[in-house]
Amino acid sequence: MVKKGVKGNQDKGFIMELSIIRKIFTNKSTIGDFMVNGIRYYYSLEDKDRQRQENGMIIPWTKEVKIPGVTAIPYGQYEVVTSYSNRFKQIMPLLLNVPDYEGVRIHSGNTDKNTEGCPLIGYTKVENFIGESKRAFNDFFPRLVATLKKGKVFITITGQMMGA
Repeated sequence: MVKKGVKGNQDKGFIMELSIIRKIFTNKSTIGDFMVNGIRYYYSLEDKDRQRQENGMIIPWTKEVKIPGVTAIPYGQYEVVTSYSNRFKQIMPLLLNVPDYEGVRIHSGNTDKNTEGCPLIGYTKVENFIGESKRAFNDFFPRLVATLKKGKVFITITGQMMGA
């Protein structure tokens, strides 16, 4: 079922569909394509994807999968809003209703040490690192805020298919 405001209204020019397609998996981090309306604008960096097994299979999310501070959020779709962040002392994007997580925000940062479960965005990537993150966030955030004034925004977290 498509959530209201996500599909079908793109002809009005204000709906933003976000997605992270996880592609590079290491013991420290997960790097993916951060898509806006189906186009990769940024790279994402998250903590290690503990749902994805070495054979490429994705196991169902359970609380036991999570190791606090070093585990990527579960695959799925989440509404994105903005709210004041006590940590960052400013208004920031917030993902709602992420199972077993609180305060998951899209923000700038370069390595798994900066994530604590949050997706980071940047313009460049190498193993376990994304670069130009502040510039990417400063490009993304005003677009998100403008879109949220007109409707809801959702982000879908998926993984690249094996062999793709």
